[in-house]
Amino acid sequence: MNIYRTPESRFKDLTDFPFSPNYLHIDDGKGAKLRMHYIDEGPKNGPIIFCVHGQPTWSYSYRKMIPILANAGYRVIAPDIVGFGRSDKPTNPLDYTFATHVKWMHDFVRRMSLNDITLVCQDWGGAISLRIVAADPERFLRVVASNTGLADARNISLEMAAPLRQLLAETPILNTIDCDTAMREGLSERGGFQDQAKNAAGGSDKRPPFMYWIRHCAMSDDFNPGEMMKRWLLNCSEQEQRGYAAPFPEEASKQGARRFPSLIPLFPDDAEVPANREAWIALRTFNKPFLTAFSEEDPGQMDQQFQNEIPGAKQQKHVRFQSAMHYTQDDVAQEFAEVVLEFIADNS
Repeated sequence: MNIYRTPESRFKDLTDFPFSPNYLHIDDGKGAKLRMHYIDEGPKNGPIIFCVHGQPTWSYSYRKMIPILANAGYRVIAPDIVGFGRSDKPTNPLDYTFATHVKWMHDFVRRMSLNDITLVCQDWGGAISLRIVAADPERFLRVVASNTGLADARNISLEMAAPLRQLLAETPILNTIDCDTAMREGLSERGGFQDQAKNAAGGSDKRPPFMYWIRHCAMSDDFNPGEMMKRWLLNCSEQEQRGYAAPFPEEASKQGARRFPSLIPLFPDDAEVPANREAWIALRTFNKPFLTAFSEEDPGQMDQQFQNEIPGAKQQKHVRFQSAMHYTQDDVAQEFAEVVLEFIADNS
């Protein structure tokens, strides 16, 4: 496995990011090691809050929440998923699969000997971490899920798989500006990918907007995580844009970020559908406190599915942030941190 390691100089003097780097080596699954980076702030004997980022971000996205949580007496651990941040980045996109991401992060949790965890997860941080919660629930005390999901194509028939894959293959490869426009137009389409897919397969000429994101990330020559985050955050200064762009100075560093959208099991014949369905079976028995903290403007809107199907989500004070887009940990960091602290206090 060929590895790219972003030069440390890229992370020098990032705004609002004074945290010391920490590293841990995990098995890459092919007989070698991968180096994972993580932030570890607050008292080392404090209760653990485990913050896992999404795509195309890194632990930098939690920079505003970490001091609030740490100052409240919690040990805040925020890893960089393999392929992101300061963690090692395999340069072959085929080295990244949903299953390997779950394995890598689960290995990290075990090697860190993390227990009694309050999980805070957003976007792909949820997709990966919720598989770990399902497989290893004893390690977790509570879960806060934000703008995330665990796709299992449950409402898409097998007969729809081929036409939807064809529709994806025919989706134009848009540049950053046009992809952003297509995704924003899709925000007005209530319901998630599954509802949109059924409409498209039924003869509509409107493909699910997420298809544009899949194609852009995988194929566009101007794929630029920093530029996209500038567009997708409510407020993003030039210095903050530099922070989001820091891990990705050249094409070899971007393969994990490019690959992620293609790994979501959106179609019923996807290889990861059975594993995600197994995870849902386990999550339907998860009785520990489970909170959704989504944003009103997020296109996924899978919070209702969590609330309806996970026992621990019953009777919780679920949140819909009114002043946030997809990246809640940045857009409404103070409010989100307060929600997490109140949730812990209410369920201790």
